[in-house]
Amino acid sequence: MDKNMQQRANVLQGTLDMLILRTLVYGPAHGREIGKHIQRTTNDFLQMQHGSLYPALHRLEAKGWVVSKWETAPDRNREFKYYRLTEKGRKQLVIEESQWKQMAEAVARVMWPAGEES
Repeated sequence: MDKNMQQRANVLQGTLDMLILRTLVYGPAHGREIGKHIQRTTNDFLQMQHGSLYPALHRLEAKGWVVSKWETAPDRNREFKYYRLTEKGRKQLVIEESQWKQMAEAVARVMWPAGEES
């Protein structure tokens, strides 16, 4: 893994659950669609690795934040495991977004103190 990829993986760690839950707000999606959405919306900064994505999906399912069901893709003659956000997952997303915002604000206060030119 080159240095850029390693930095990307470090940024992703700890935020993956929130990113998956947020992606599923738009509707059910299979794993590859979830990974592509995150990659595309971050302008390829976050590269989703199967070794991270699928264990996270299983973890979220075990917590009851998502449910899954095998379904045939509308545009393909193939089944995929689609994940859907549950009501419990929506509540968790609100919690995770709040914690993320607090963390970002706290880091910003350290990095760019009031009155200091950046």
